[in-house]
Amino acid sequence: MERAIKFLLVLFVFLFFGTLSAKAEESMPISTLVTPQNVNFNICTRTYILPPEKLFYLAVASANANKFDVEEIQSKTGYILFTAVNKQYLASVVKVDSTHTQLKITPTNNNYFFPPGVVLNFFRYIDLYGATPLVNVPKV
Repeated sequence: MERAIKFLLVLFVFLFFGTLSAKAEESMPISTLVTPQNVNFNICTRTYILPPEKLFYLAVASANANKFDVEEIQSKTGYILFTAVNKQYLASVVKVDSTHTQLKITPTNNNYFFPPGVVLNFFRYIDLYGATPLVNVPKV
């Protein structure tokens, strides 16, 4: 008898929380990060206190981590050409002064109507891993 009561109680709890989560998903609006909208140019640029080499490597890692399709990398001039959401973007690393470096991510067709999550997720990765030191991988 106790087993049946415990079973019904557990079943009731699962059904109750299952209906709550289903109702919560129905009322959530579409995220503004994935909806195409006009993006301000100031959102597409960010200045970091990092050396240009480290910022360039972090930008390549960010494009890879976000699963963007990298089409071209030019390490000497510091740019990355990648495709995200069927649109091409150019990520440029520019040395501002001896301690600051700027990263610009701009669409190649200069049409700033795109999902801002592309740029913000790119920068979020660099913000998370920018403080980690670079290490040389030993040759095997």
